[in-house]
Amino acid sequence: MTFDELLNSVREGRDVVIPASWGQGRATFGGLVAALAFDVMASKVAPGRAMRAMQVSFVGPVEPDVPAVFEAELLREGKAVSQVQGRILQNGETRLACLASFGGDRESSVQVAPSPAPEAVPVDQCQALPYIPGVTPEFTQHIDMRWAFGNMPFSGKGGREMGGWMQFRETPSALTDAHIVALVDAWPPALLPHLKGPAPASSLSWALEIVHPRPTMKPGEWLLYRATIDQAGAGYGHTHAGIWTESGELVALSRQTVTVFG
Repeated sequence: MTFDELLNSVREGRDVVIPASWGQGRATFGGLVAALAFDVMASKVAPGRAMRAMQVSFVGPVEPDVPAVFEAELLREGKAVSQVQGRILQNGETRLACLASFGGDRESSVQVAPSPAPEAVPVDQCQALPYIPGVTPEFTQHIDMRWAFGNMPFSGKGGREMGGWMQFRETPSALTDAHIVALVDAWPPALLPHLKGPAPASSLSWALEIVHPRPTMKPGEWLLYRATIDQAGAGYGHTHAGIWTESGELVALSRQTVTVFG
């Protein structure tokens, strides 16, 4: 199933069985489940209120091929901002919990230009992360990533930065906020180049902010992602990232706490 097909299943209000082709180890790709939960949450909000910030807690693995229940509750709808809570349940247990703030535009004299995009090698000159069955995560058959910053995972070469270009392999009908949520989480943790061999790593928590007014983007457009490690130790790492359009416009900001072994 493509991302758009899964989105349509969630919008129909049915329990969703996510196929193993979206797997990431023993769990389902975190960006996918967060994006689907976000879309359900967005449906509870009054028109004209864009998602400004979202906090996601990956409570437990959302298992492939097991029915998942998506829930959303409107906690408060103020004059300009709506607060929504979302959950994904499997077998009666919470597997993902998130809070999101949706806000309409306000009049303000404060105007600060967004952070510019970093210089990056053109996408056609970047090394691709291929989908290799049994080697790379299953979900990479749906998302194309091209390396522009930092070293490859498990190379042992270290560094503070990781990232590059990304897009869906199956071009969506439109590039919505839900699509952006999924793409932003596609990159492996920036800590992995510090390891000399494969070891488990996963997101513990994730905070995402989408910048509005959101730049206009075509469905097949590449987005640029660059993550920077702030600190790592004792099995945890803290990173922040920016996401830009091909023309260098800021789209989103991301921050993650990652668990890593090895």
